[in-house]
Amino acid sequence: MRSSNFALRLQPSLLEELRSMSDLEGVAVNQLINVAIAEKLAQMRTGKWFADRIAAADPKAGAQLIRDLSRGGGEKPRKGDVIARTLKKQRRKSTVA
Repeated sequence: MRSSNFALRLQPSLLEELRSMSDLEGVAVNQLINVAIAEKLAQMRTGKWFADRIAAADPKAGAQLIRDLSRGGGEKPRKGDVIARTLKKQRRKSTVA
C-alpha cells in the first residue's frame, strides 16, 4: 500500500476527542482517521448509487411491478411447497412424537 502525508488541521477539542477515542479503541490516531474517512467515503458512494438508481428508475414500470406482485402468482401450491416456519414446526413435532 502506498502511503502519503497530509497535513490536517483539527480544532483542539476534536483532536482531544480523537485521541481519547483512539485510546479507547486501542488503535493509533492515524488508523482511526483512516477508518473514519473510509467509512464516510463508503457512505457517500452508497448514497450516490441510490441517487443514480432513483434517477434512472421508471415509475410506471415500478408501479406495474407492485401491481403484479400484489396479485400473486395464481398457482396453487405444488406438492412439497412449504413455508420455512411450517417446516421447522413439522420437524419439532416429528422429534417430539
